[in-house]
Amino acid sequence: MSAAGHPRDVVIVGASLAGLRAATTLRAEGFTGNLTLVGAEPHAPYDRPPLSKKFLTAPAPADTGLPVPDGLGARWLLGRAAVRLDPYSRIVTLADGTRLPYDGLLIATGATARSGATAGEPGRGQGVFTLRGRDDVTALRAALLPARRLLVVGAGFLGGEVAAAGRALGLHVTLVEAAAVPLERAIGVEAGAFVGMLHREAGIDLRTGTTVAEYRTGPDGTLGAARLAGGRLVAADVAVLALGAAPATGWLAGSGIEAADGVRTDSRLRALFPDGGVVPGVVAAGDAARVPQPLADGAAPALGHWSGAVEQAAAAARTLLLGDAAPPFAEVPSFWSDVHGVRLRSVGLPALADTAKVHECDRAARRLEVSYHREGRLTGALTIGRTSRLAPYRRTLAQYAVGRR
Repeated sequence: MSAAGHPRDVVIVGASLAGLRAATTLRAEGFTGNLTLVGAEPHAPYDRPPLSKKFLTAPAPADTGLPVPDGLGARWLLGRAAVRLDPYSRIVTLADGTRLPYDGLLIATGATARSGATAGEPGRGQGVFTLRGRDDVTALRAALLPARRLLVVGAGFLGGEVAAAGRALGLHVTLVEAAAVPLERAIGVEAGAFVGMLHREAGIDLRTGTTVAEYRTGPDGTLGAARLAGGRLVAADVAVLALGAAPATGWLAGSGIEAADGVRTDSRLRALFPDGGVVPGVVAAGDAARVPQPLADGAAPALGHWSGAVEQAAAAARTLLLGDAAPPFAEVPSFWSDVHGVRLRSVGLPALADTAKVHECDRAARRLEVSYHREGRLTGALTIGRTSRLAPYRRTLAQYAVGRR
């Protein structure tokens, strides 16, 4: 790919949501060259948000496959992880030794679930799960069917949704959170307390300000209980660790690209070397990338949202095609979560705020509206049961973001 774009051979490493969106964008915007998608998982692209919701609770596993456009004209290499990148020779190497030359590379390898926070932590075969991909949730679903007691560690978005699914299945659910309220770091104390109320009203045993200090297994080696930091013992047949995710960028070690916390990019999603220089022909998107956010005045916080993966993938694809002529990325981040029959939705970056203003808090009607501000400037907004009220906030945030790019 020259400085002005126009690649002939594009390799996309990561064959799920972001990878597929990048591929469709390339074709939709006129790319006629060779297109190869590499996926570590054996599955065709699928949607992840349903995995922690209806995939667990439906009578039969839901089909979460993403539609692949007819005529995409791509070569799919699935179940074959990338293990090495040489950005100077412009070659990606796969686990089976296959070498893929490129003049345009898009990194969209996503993230992996964090675990190992507790010494002696049992594994999946003993009833302790992490949840990231389709195989993870298929195994969890099978384990939940005969279970009676579910322990979820971490009351973030994923943990809250898994706990809600457990209650929908009729399980006794204990939800453990280290912070004072669920989602405190992401959406603040006020909204987090509202979400905690929803969990408790649903019958979940929510325990905040504590962690798991020890897992205890029975004579057969399977999980029987967990001891919390305060000494309380919680019985559990199955545990889910919902402790966040880390960028799946280990395969970039030795490439010279800064990637320990995600591939650092410029405003056009071009990968950067540690000295700030652009890696020729390489862009990154989604959970594997750390993209500067205009709303954060150029800082690159980890987001991990569905909409971010989609929007960044499209923008990164345009950069491959257009080079310096591609517009800087200035989309307003957004996310949603469904718990206990209500939809929590947000725009912007609430986590940046130093002040939260509660405009409505109707616990009986399950409605909440909060705006977030930093030094007096709007940084985000969140609603529960009031999605239509987000539009004015989004317009204000978009105007600021466009002005900062």
